[in-house]
Amino acid sequence: MHKTVKPLLKVNDLHVSFHVRAGEVKAVRGVSFHVNPGEAVAIVGESGCGKSVTAQSIMRLLPSPPSKVKQGQIVFKGEDLLKLKPARMQSVRGKDIGMIFQDPMTSLNPTMTIGRQITEVLEKHKQMSGREAKQVAIDMLNLVGIPNAASRFGQYPHEFSGGMRQRAMIAIALACNPSLLIADEPTTALDVTIQAQILSVMKDLQAKFGTSIILITHDLGIVADLCDRVIVMYAGKVVETGTKWEIFKNPKHPYTKGLLRSLPRLDQKKNEPLIPINGTPPDLIKPPAGCGFCARCDYAMQICKTEDPEISEISGSHQARCWLLHPLAQEVSV
Repeated sequence: MHKTVKPLLKVNDLHVSFHVRAGEVKAVRGVSFHVNPGEAVAIVGESGCGKSVTAQSIMRLLPSPPSKVKQGQIVFKGEDLLKLKPARMQSVRGKDIGMIFQDPMTSLNPTMTIGRQITEVLEKHKQMSGREAKQVAIDMLNLVGIPNAASRFGQYPHEFSGGMRQRAMIAIALACNPSLLIADEPTTALDVTIQAQILSVMKDLQAKFGTSIILITHDLGIVADLCDRVIVMYAGKVVETGTKWEIFKNPKHPYTKGLLRSLPRLDQKKNEPLIPINGTPPDLIKPPAGCGFCARCDYAMQICKTEDPEISEISGSHQARCWLLHPLAQEVSV
């Protein structure tokens, strides 16, 4: 008999909008997912699909206005983060949930040394003395692979390379040993060799501390290397979710299949072209009544234009939101 694992984080029916001059941008439209203890989950999709908005909603970092959480729950360790008072939420950030941002140069404080930016977190959340915090900060810099950590401790962000700044961001995010780490496209601005090093650091730290990870990315190669499960988002909704093997070996949603077809593969024939997804995502000020992917889908049916697809269960861990999976739908080879 399997013991049921209680999720560390559970997002239920999250709706987030931005009120701008042109109208209401419905950036996240009913997103639900969970993250188990010690698990690495990827959220993938094109730019503008709602990945980063979902992540920043978990951290409650979105400015309001213009953003507004219209409905939903974000339950972390039994507490709904959306109902916490600002002071309580501030104690959760950094201590229980850490975040690595996309661009470390704009996320790090240019007027503070790297060491001070780590010790500040430790003094605030762990009530450490300055001397204790300094030693832990140096240990963290060593842990993430920064050479000469003791001398680097006193340097400023502009004295670090791009890869070193990202390592410093990881050190800050993990300084208090949080239960959950959110990494928002942590390797976007880095070259391939540095990407591999950063991913290796994250895998080693996850193994060492048992940290749960949410990885926001559009790079499916990184997902295959680091993550256990994959959540595919499109136009503010989750369109498919499953283990990484289910998503890579047996994708069910036309959008997921399109993403995979547009990537180079090792087993690809020499002159075989990559197949892009034609068209552009829908305008989320006026989202479509039916499936958001309908206008770009070669297999769209009449119902796809008017009715939002139901979630279909492919297995206990694999679901997709597509009318092609309905029992009454005609079988097609996508």
